[in-house]
Amino acid sequence: MTQFFDAIVIGAGQAGPPLAGRLTAAGMKVALVERKLFGGTCVNTGCMPTKTLIASAYAAHLARRGAEYGIAIESPIKIDMPRIKARADTVSTNARTGVETWLRGMAGLTVIEGHARFEGPDVVRIGDSLLKAPRIFINVGGRASVPALPGVDSVAYLTNTSILKLDTVPRHLVVVGGSYIGLEFAQMYRRFGAEVTIIEKGPRLIAREDEDVSEAVREILVDEGIVVRTDATCIALKTHVDGVAVGIDCISGEPAAVGSHILLAVGRHPNTDDLGLDKAGVAVDARGYIGVDDSLATNVPGVWALGDCNGRGAFTHTSYNDYEIVAANLLDRGNHRVSDRIAAYALYVDPPLGRVGLSETEAMRIGRKLLVSKRSMTRVGRAIEKGETKGFIKVVADAETKKILGAAILGVSGDEAIHGILDMMNAGAPYPVLQWAVPIHPTVSELIPTVLGDLKPTT
Repeated sequence: MTQFFDAIVIGAGQAGPPLAGRLTAAGMKVALVERKLFGGTCVNTGCMPTKTLIASAYAAHLARRGAEYGIAIESPIKIDMPRIKARADTVSTNARTGVETWLRGMAGLTVIEGHARFEGPDVVRIGDSLLKAPRIFINVGGRASVPALPGVDSVAYLTNTSILKLDTVPRHLVVVGGSYIGLEFAQMYRRFGAEVTIIEKGPRLIAREDEDVSEAVREILVDEGIVVRTDATCIALKTHVDGVAVGIDCISGEPAAVGSHILLAVGRHPNTDDLGLDKAGVAVDARGYIGVDDSLATNVPGVWALGDCNGRGAFTHTSYNDYEIVAANLLDRGNHRVSDRIAAYALYVDPPLGRVGLSETEAMRIGRKLLVSKRSMTRVGRAIEKGETKGFIKVVADAETKKILGAAILGVSGDEAIHGILDMMNAGAPYPVLQWAVPIHPTVSELIPTVLGDLKPTT
């Protein structure tokens, strides 16, 4: 028996639920299919549980530094990992329950639990049921990639999902992968008391960032006792009496690191390989990402792909913006495009890195005359007052148009302060407009106009 709908939404991540809300509010009969956990990666295995854990790790770090602030705290502090985990679990559970409750109470929406697979361009099967609709929206997210490293099938390893189940602190956590997810877990567990080693195949951490940002982040981690091994030319895994040995074969140093726990943090993979996309004729690229145009439409009329599965963004905020683009174009006669979006994100080590637009390295490739300014957080009053002076602020602008091309704020509140620059870039205003703003004192943001006033031509 086939059920007919005006629209089908596959996946209850960041884009799916609000889209279902807009479609039903417009009078459509909608089905939303979710095969596992409502809320997607962010709610269940991403932002919410990890940032809750990071908050606990920050509290532990601050407690150890109590004497610096004139606060006497008994040393060593005690880490109650079961309680820390329970707190993160509660945050995720409450958010997931909220999403599911909202959807099940939504007028005009039918919620179906199960695995959706295409039977044709407008037909989806869930078990024995067939659903048909002229509009289908794919919002299936992604998962951790497991690289084909030698020995990976013979050892126990963790991913960003399974590590959340730990209720004990590893004796020695070895993180394979020196990028965003790996660095956050590395610092977190170091602050919980684990020995931590980061192994990165490339010459430096977070290769997407400018070299000065990469080096500053490395110094932050090393200062906390984390061992960082780059140029790992022959990463291989094998069992060891003390856990798992990870071969490194770096230019210098020990040839292997032996950890009680191994975290593989080497990228993400879209959840598209079991959707029957071939039966619908939906095209994917070599990595499995669904191809979409600037409006997020696939090559099949009536089928859209939103969120991590389309390869056009890898964040909660870009997934939500995908929903906004699709909803506005379909229901509000808008003409919004993914290419209008200014890239922005944060790395949640402490202090955090807030990033927007082009890095200095990327800006240099466009071949225009640039202006660059950089200020150490040691010269930011708010950072000095809080005793958190690591990092810097850097802004890159076009010398001719006076438009800001990008910025990095690595430092206390960098993930928040970056929004002043993001807003200016979205408004398309030249940097002197922000330079004459009168920001609140004392804040990190108040130094942005000063940094803009120091912009100078690159040599």
